[in-house]
Amino acid sequence: MLTKRKLGTQGLEVSEIGLGCMGMSHAYGIPDDRESIATIHRAIELGCTFLDTAEVYGPFTNEELLGRALRGRRDGVTIATKFGWELQNGRRTGGLDSRPEHIKEVVDASLGRLQTDHIDLLYQHRVDPRVPIEEVAGAVKELIKAGKVRFFGLSEASVATIRRAHAVQPVSALQTEYSLFERGVEAEILPVLQELHIGFVPYSPLGRGFLTGTAKRAEELPDNDWRAKNYPPLQGRNFDDNLKVADFVRQVATQKGATPAQIALAWLLQQGEEIVPIPGTKRRKYLEENLGATSVSLSADELRRIQGFLDSHTVAGERYTAADLARLDG
Repeated sequence: MLTKRKLGTQGLEVSEIGLGCMGMSHAYGIPDDRESIATIHRAIELGCTFLDTAEVYGPFTNEELLGRALRGRRDGVTIATKFGWELQNGRRTGGLDSRPEHIKEVVDASLGRLQTDHIDLLYQHRVDPRVPIEEVAGAVKELIKAGKVRFFGLSEASVATIRRAHAVQPVSALQTEYSLFERGVEAEILPVLQELHIGFVPYSPLGRGFLTGTAKRAEELPDNDWRAKNYPPLQGRNFDDNLKVADFVRQVATQKGATPAQIALAWLLQQGEEIVPIPGTKRRKYLEENLGATSVSLSADELRRIQGFLDSHTVAGERYTAADLARLDG
């Protein structure tokens, strides 16, 4: 069974590895609801009880899937979901919307889809530049007082935004991309989280599949895979350049008697006790492989070797397209 880790100082405790549910309904190929629900159930059996979703995944269908999967299993499970996108007629317009009145509408709708009376961790999915973060934090604070939400989180927020939000309603967790493949949070974000005692939830901890050694070139992916057109590191020469990183992780894994995914997750787990990665999968075999990372311990020499490699290699290609990068806070 997995152990617990604390996110923030407000009382939130979650399994040391969570389960990202997005790919079960959105972005990565054809959904398989039966296997996805079986994966959620297996996760709970193994103590992986921190489940991550969002209204925009689908949209809506991922929350609905999680709601069905958790019938009779809600107790002991931590549900994280997110608000912040503008949706019209069931589709994402590309715009952001964190108006307080909209946040409250989203939460009520999410509660219905999730078939629960409270959301454990509510994130702002992307920072809305049109709405002061103090108003956003204030709206979530009211939802916490009303019992509809337990804890407040941010996603892809800058240092300034984190500080301003935290002054209004304590932030329990920040969710941002972090992995052996993407380390942009290390210079400024992680030190501030440690200072303010805010937990950190890395998404895409396996480099969107690249670190597992199974990723294909963007040109070889089906059109229903988000990475085909939206993930530059897999495109053209970037893919070839980045194979050096995947090859290195595979070498470490072979020497350790582990899988590349387990090395990537073990490395994250050893970056701090307040870090809880949420690898996503819709298949039980990959879930079980990922959770096996908790049994992998990297020695000080191995960590130094990994750090030396990372310091000498730069990942080719931005982690998002220009349009998506423009929506990141900073």
